[in-house]
Amino acid sequence: MRDPLAAVKSPGDNGVNQLQLTARISQVYPLRYTPAGIPAIDVLLEHESQVTDAGSPRQIKLSLRAVSFGTQAEALAKASLDAEWGFSGFLGMSRNGKGIVFHIQDIHRT
Repeated sequence: MRDPLAAVKSPGDNGVNQLQLTARISQVYPLRYTPAGIPAIDVLLEHESQVTDAGSPRQIKLSLRAVSFGTQAEALAKASLDAEWGFSGFLGMSRNGKGIVFHIQDIHRT
């Protein structure tokens, strides 16, 4: 069977972990700093869309915990909650190992 991700993998890659999402920021936690002094912020994102799944339309609504570091964290601390944003990054486990967290590497207004 042909690997459907073969076109996006580079030689030596173990896999692909990239996420692009449009969402609204529903909650912003206080800006904090890592022990190394890097700005960090936790946010909660809300996404709504319609997709086609097995030939039928499907409404999608989800909440996703996210984290960002550095200049992106500082930008998120000032981001408008009433706007639609575009995010890209990767998925990882939460610090306590319970659940998934979206690690935001780029943010832009849509």
